[in-house]
Amino acid sequence: MSGASAAAPAGFHHAQRDELAALPVEVAPRLLGGLLVVEVDTGVGSESVGSETVVARLTEVEAYHGRDTGDRPDPGSHARMGPTARNATMWGEPGHLYVYLSHGIHSCVNVVCGPAGVAGGVLLRAAEIVEGVEAARLRRPAARVDRDLARGPGRLGEAVGLRHPVHDGIDAVSGSERAGARARLLPRDEPLADVATGPRVGVAGVAGTAAFPWRFWVPGDPTVSAFRWGRDAGVLE
Repeated sequence: MSGASAAAPAGFHHAQRDELAALPVEVAPRLLGGLLVVEVDTGVGSESVGSETVVARLTEVEAYHGRDTGDRPDPGSHARMGPTARNATMWGEPGHLYVYLSHGIHSCVNVVCGPAGVAGGVLLRAAEIVEGVEAARLRRPAARVDRDLARGPGRLGEAVGLRHPVHDGIDAVSGSERAGARARLLPRDEPLADVATGPRVGVAGVAGTAAFPWRFWVPGDPTVSAFRWGRDAGVLE
């Protein structure tokens, strides 16, 4: 395939809002093995001279619930205290991408999902770049091997070319353009049967323990990121 407007390849379909309207912890494992297609205009200044498309096969994700989402509070979520200027996209329509800045440098990409009126998102933690490898390599010159191009959420955002704040809120269902980029989410027609689950990576306190086994990944996939405990999470196990 090529470009965010291309037809879905066999075994995949363009995401629909209704399938993303469930709780993030339910949506997250169904995204594994799916594709994120990002097409970014290239050019000088405001003059576009073409575009580059990168396709990422999702191998690791994490679910996050906002205030009043689901049956218990999620202390690890950006939306745990309610709407703010930073997390506004999480409270919007399912299928948009919440692109936030981590540690002041890394643009991390989340798929907004959840029932109407509440906030939620699925962090895209890792992926295999299956198309547009050369473009991803140029964006990620520090990656010594291709498996590391999108192995971690900040690396994934950089590899596909989505940046905070200009691409925060981009619609991955309609594929409409935002700041020179278009994104489409393509889940698998048949969700993967073999999915691993465990605590979220680097999340502090109880939110990073087995009380929230909301990290999902493809077992044995080399692009899955390494696990590390968040502050005080390990001692609570």
